[in-house]
Amino acid sequence: MGAVEFFGLRLAVGPEALIPRPDTETLVEAALAEAPAAAGGRLRVADVGCGAGGIGLALASKLPSVTVLLLDISPSALGLAQGNAEATGLSSRAQAVQGDLLEPVASRSLDLVAANLPYIPDDEIETLEPEVARHEPRLALAGGPDGLDPLRRLAPMAARVLRPHGRLFIEIGAGQSAAAQRILAAGRLSVIEVFTDLSSFPRVLGARAGQQPTTGASM
Repeated sequence: MGAVEFFGLRLAVGPEALIPRPDTETLVEAALAEAPAAAGGRLRVADVGCGAGGIGLALASKLPSVTVLLLDISPSALGLAQGNAEATGLSSRAQAVQGDLLEPVASRSLDLVAANLPYIPDDEIETLEPEVARHEPRLALAGGPDGLDPLRRLAPMAARVLRPHGRLFIEIGAGQSAAAQRILAAGRLSVIEVFTDLSSFPRVLGARAGQQPTTGASM
């Protein structure tokens, strides 16, 4: 495809990373709704498993005081994200950092973590549309037997790096909301919002550090 539009930005795409989908704009909208209240609009944000950088760059484009860490384990994906940061004029506020999830990040140093991690169960990948199963990088799709292994690893990391007012926003797959909320609770994070996508399915969970009652609200 060469390039796609995502949240008003034209992003270069390629075999290095998953092509950003419209459903992921739900995550950006959820984060934008919470971000100004988190720290007076001056935020340090991480886009975990950033791929082409769409989430982090979209947030930076709408929040002028935000600085973004574009985190990915794949050097080739990071190269794509860095190129997009430069092409969109956001490179002064977006830093590409190679690492496994949030391992490179210091404790209590982030106001917001956004992540669209792999969440497809391994044995379902071959049943997906050919343009996904055959052409998207498997690293960006495969989430283990139930699709939630990456989230199991991310949750305690997010609890470590978030500041007291911080927020985590994660994209999830169909039917994963209840299990994902249990994983977040086990990682000492409490879900405060459940956001639905364009088809009215639960698509994004918003959480904060500390175990508190879940509201069950949705937007």
